[in-house]
Amino acid sequence: VELGGVPIATAISLATGLPCVFVRKQAKTYGTCLAVEGSEVKGRRVVMIEDVISTGGAVRDAAVHLADAGAALSAVVCTLWRGDGEPRVESLGVPLYAAFRKQDLEA
Repeated sequence: VELGGVPIATAISLATGLPCVFVRKQAKTYGTCLAVEGSEVKGRRVVMIEDVISTGGAVRDAAVHLADAGAALSAVVCTLWRGDGEPRVESLGVPLYAAFRKQDLEA
């Protein structure tokens, strides 16, 4: 998802050889005018990679853009789950994997 997950997704793409795409919050009004930039996702299963999830709103919005582009979301992976947006992410019907949760880092 635009911007925080870009370095993580790029590193995973380079390590695995799998393509990655970037989901904008909204399509630009110039250039390609697409919300999903990069490889073709139509008919493909995708894993969304995010750096930090707080409310889950950005994840939900990105999932809508991916679905509109014809992708099937398989899972959401994040570096840090810090919020209470679980209902928004759970409503997507896919597993969420977090490297760390906020409570894991609190003393």
